[in-house]
Amino acid sequence: MKTEKKDTKKVKNKIQPDSQPGKMSAVKAFLKSETMHFILGLAIALVAAYALVAFGSFFVYGAADQSVIDNSTTEELLAGEGDVQNMGAIRGAQLADYFVNRQFGAPSVFLFIFLLVMGLKMMRIVKVRLWKWFIGCSLLMVWCSVFFGFMFKDMYEDSFFYLGGLHGYNVSSWLESQVGVTGVLMILFFAAVCILAYLSTQTVIWLRKVFSFGYLKRKKKVTEEEEVSADQPAAVMSADVVEERTKEINLGGPDDDIMVVNAPTDEQGDKVMKDEDEIEDEIEDEEDEVPDEEGLTFEVEVPEDEQLVQMEPYNPRLDLSHYKFPTLDLMKHFDNDGPSVDMEEQQENKGRIVEVLRSFGIEIKTITATVGPTITLYEITLTDGIRIAKIRNLEDDIALQLRALGIRIIAPIPGKGTIGIEVPNKTPRVVSGQSVIGSKAFQESRAELPMVLGKTISNEPFVIDLAKMPHVLVAGATGQGKSVGLNAMIASLLYKKHPAELKLVLVDPKKVEFSVYSELDHHFLAQMEDAKEPVVTDVKKVVRTLNSLCVEMDARYDLLKLAKVRNIKEYNERFNSRRLNPNNGHRFLPYIVVVIDEFGDLIMTAGKEVELPIARIAQLARAVGIHMIIATQRPTTNIITGTIKANFPARVAFRVAAMIDSRTILDRPGANQLIGKGDMLFLQGNDPVRVQCAFIDTPEIENIVKFVSEQQGYPMPFYLPEVADDIDSDGGSAEVDMDKLDSLFEEAARLLVVHQQGSTSLIQRKFSIGYNRAGRLMDQLEKAGIVGPAQGSKPREVLCMDEMALEDKLREMRN
Repeated sequence: MKTEKKDTKKVKNKIQPDSQPGKMSAVKAFLKSETMHFILGLAIALVAAYALVAFGSFFVYGAADQSVIDNSTTEELLAGEGDVQNMGAIRGAQLADYFVNRQFGAPSVFLFIFLLVMGLKMMRIVKVRLWKWFIGCSLLMVWCSVFFGFMFKDMYEDSFFYLGGLHGYNVSSWLESQVGVTGVLMILFFAAVCILAYLSTQTVIWLRKVFSFGYLKRKKKVTEEEEVSADQPAAVMSADVVEERTKEINLGGPDDDIMVVNAPTDEQGDKVMKDEDEIEDEIEDEEDEVPDEEGLTFEVEVPEDEQLVQMEPYNPRLDLSHYKFPTLDLMKHFDNDGPSVDMEEQQENKGRIVEVLRSFGIEIKTITATVGPTITLYEITLTDGIRIAKIRNLEDDIALQLRALGIRIIAPIPGKGTIGIEVPNKTPRVVSGQSVIGSKAFQESRAELPMVLGKTISNEPFVIDLAKMPHVLVAGATGQGKSVGLNAMIASLLYKKHPAELKLVLVDPKKVEFSVYSELDHHFLAQMEDAKEPVVTDVKKVVRTLNSLCVEMDARYDLLKLAKVRNIKEYNERFNSRRLNPNNGHRFLPYIVVVIDEFGDLIMTAGKEVELPIARIAQLARAVGIHMIIATQRPTTNIITGTIKANFPARVAFRVAAMIDSRTILDRPGANQLIGKGDMLFLQGNDPVRVQCAFIDTPEIENIVKFVSEQQGYPMPFYLPEVADDIDSDGGSAEVDMDKLDSLFEEAARLLVVHQQGSTSLIQRKFSIGYNRAGRLMDQLEKAGIVGPAQGSKPREVLCMDEMALEDKLREMRN
């Protein structure tokens, strides 16, 4: 009976997804769309705004409305018969009365402030952390309710409303009965400190100053100075005296500059600069140490770079601080994925190997076996005087004697004085993705881009670091495990890296292999701004994407040069430690991994247009964190050219049909002797390693993608720099069409002229637009003669000196 039930469940599971798949997918797409989020956010914001208006009216007209609410029946109130003055009408008066008098009192307003902020965030008008707002508003509402209930408990008898509500009155009365008035005050003070410490990291610093009486000392000093200045006339100092005092105070010497710090004016400045109050506190502390003679006061400003160093380290994960990494239960568990030892099979194979070698006059000293998931390695120690070449020629004879395919002889085994004979197991075992990704070797790996490919012959997880390879060439015949191997590589990265640290560019000419990853567009995928889908499938768009990656690579090298570092790891360490200023164009650089599924098809259709940018990225992009994984099922010399092989030192070979294909991939035979189904050779260096690839099926990938995509993502995908559609032979870009100016053209021109700074990031911040649109605006401004040409990482020169010159320029363009 149990078996029948299981079968019935399986049938149901197969039938249900097929019922009306189009409608279900359309509903899911609508629920996840930006339009739905905007509409829902607008509804929440309007409800919150209505409640805030009702609250405000309640404090003005509540006394008159209270009698109407108290003297009317529920039916009369539902019918709206009460005559109230609240701007929210009878429902607004009821709502305000319920929350103010029966719940948390006046602090209930924090609830609707949070709802208003949540609605604006869903509409993508503001960028806030909802969890922090929710916790902060909740804590403030509860604390203020208790505080008002305690401080104004006498009002509960005479007033028409209760400042702390019934909650504040009841809680404060209970606390007072337990610990007394003094105890309640201490509890409220302690709770206030905890809440403020959660809301602002400056709370502890401010409290330290208060408790150390630093404020009183400064106040006393100011008072004494005022008394002295009142008793004595102001001294008139000569220029020589002022210069002498200035030199005394400027301890750094006459050549050092005194920098003036400007308060941040945008979101990026807010993230990396200290608050203005904190800077002023530091200045005041320095003033205490500077000798003050005859009422002369000097303000010494802290240099901007020193302020950045004093701040807490930058954490790129904070934008998605609640992101959870995929769990192991998303993948299947196989009962037969552990090592198995069939002693009878081993003894039989050992006997046949010894027999066939003796028949050819080869005696051996010892023979040992190492059992792997699909292959068993037999290590043989030969007697003295036997030539290795004689063993190599017996490969086919041993295969015939063992009645097995895929026999491979390793003569000798690197680092050992033995000969290896690899023999397929009669009962191969599955290497599950769960077993290798959950292994200690992978979980504790400190590699920058760790990938676990499968298990070796010794049943050890095979973990590699893509950042050190730095690019991988994957090749193999159709159906031998190539796509599964790519899934294992991508899944490894998804399990170990945060969306802030890794971006994937997926190229899929077949249009079906990587479509399952499309839902990761707001987490891990990088794409062109005008792309209709996150996975690149069109050959023309592949060329644009690769050229865009070259632009990104060049931009990153400019940043490395400006920061005086050699690679992305050093650069990000300096950025995270606040030693690089975002106002100077610096930004955190995530790793970018480009995965191309069918490279051969791209070469056949686009040829050099694809090969040249790939070769350029492969040659130069390692230091700036851009890495490539390309795969092909046609490992021929016209596909895997010498340029590609020279720049892809790490290679993965699945089973191929001919020895010449193996030589094309690995520069040696071996791939033609594999048994298929994920059996592969990994080469990085001198000798290949035989690995059984981990099996991660499409449903498992779907589970991982669903787990990630259902979490909060970034508001927009990671956009790659825009490039011109047409690239000429000299490397120049297409002409800018001045007949189709951007709607923000004139506003952007005025912005740059006012600031006298030709910065693309300035346009981005002021108009809240993407990098690509800001770049197009800058190209149009250059074409119009308003800004000069690009100067690397430096801002462009503004050619119009003032707004009058700009208006003349714009007038000429209109005519």
